Amino acid sequence: MKTNSSVIIVGGGLAGLTSAIHLSKIGIAVILVEKNEFPKHKVCGEYISNEVLPYLKWLGISISELNPTTIEKLQFSTSNGSMISCDLPLGGFGVSRYALDDFLYKKALANGCIVLQDIVQDITYNQNQFSVSTANNGLFKSDIVIGAFGKRSIIDQKLNRHFIQKKSSWLAVKGHYSGKFNDNLVGLHNFEGGYCGVSKVENNHINICYLCNYETFKKFKNMDDYQENIVSKNPQLKNIFDNSTLLFEKPLTISQISFEEKKTIENHILMIGDTAGLIHPLCGNGMAMAIHSAKIASELTAKFLNNEIKTRAELEQKYIKQWNLNFNGRLKIGRYLSAILQKQKLSNTLLRILIKFPFLLPIIIKKTHGKPILY
Repeated sequence: MKTNSSVIIVGGGLAGLTSAIHLSKIGIAVILVEKNEFPKHKVCGEYISNEVLPYLKWLGISISELNPTTIEKLQFSTSNGSMISCDLPLGGFGVSRYALDDFLYKKALANGCIVLQDIVQDITYNQNQFSVSTANNGLFKSDIVIGAFGKRSIIDQKLNRHFIQKKSSWLAVKGHYSGKFNDNLVGLHNFEGGYCGVSKVENNHINICYLCNYETFKKFKNMDDYQENIVSKNPQLKNIFDNSTLLFEKPLTISQISFEEKKTIENHILMIGDTAGLIHPLCGNGMAMAIHSAKIASELTAKFLNNEIKTRAELEQKYIKQWNLNFNGRLKIGRYLSAILQKQKLSNTLLRILIKFPFLLPIIIKKTHGKPILY
């Protein structure tokens, strides 16, 4: 009989915190290691599909306490400003990562999780046990390690993961703004070499987050020039930026964002959230996927520790199968849509088709989203 030994979670973002809350709720001891302090702003679209609400309720998480915006409609435009709108099939809500991650962090602490602000330097696996080496708190041992260390990490390099060996041309920029924007709307606006998401979060702030190809960005001296000469060529985005005021000292940026396929298991570590696979932000579903992947990994981990799953090989096979079943299709569609939107003629053709057959847009949205996550 396996004992309920500690699970070590590396990374305290959305997926890592969700997994910590889940495991601690069912009586499994958790040590979570996160390099950053809470709270912290992160580059993120900050829109979450309502598919997560039943599961969050089971976790004892009341999102309403954060005063999120209710989002029911999508507005999509091509780089020339041509636009189409539709109702979101499930709908969603807007909440900042600053507020949400801090909220989940406090919930994890209340559940009895040990949360360490530290840097994980290495993870090794030997004789069915993990050793996790940290910069300030020494060495920890555990039967299970869950990897939630985000889009790109020193651990990815240590593990020599395939995607980390390739340079990525994607750069993301995010800021909160004051201004006028409909509370119930998420906008997705294309521009040369990228696309931009716009939606409200709590406190009446507008989150503007865009993803761009570095090849188009590097021609300009600074971000302001890029936004004025490239991003704002889309009239919809020009209107938004012209009527909004940045609330941050300067926008947040992150580079080398990779949408390459990733393995969900590396060196026997269960990867969750962006660590396991990153969906293009235009699909607006990365946060829901992070939460759902944490649920899958946590459920299987519990079964392994309670001996319902007999071997590590069986655990890993089940996790890979569940990940592929729930997310592979969404990730592929995200890549297809991104490829189309990067080509102006193709994106204009897509828009013409959607204008002629508007029922297709909700169908496409459903293909990048899941059904309500029930426990």
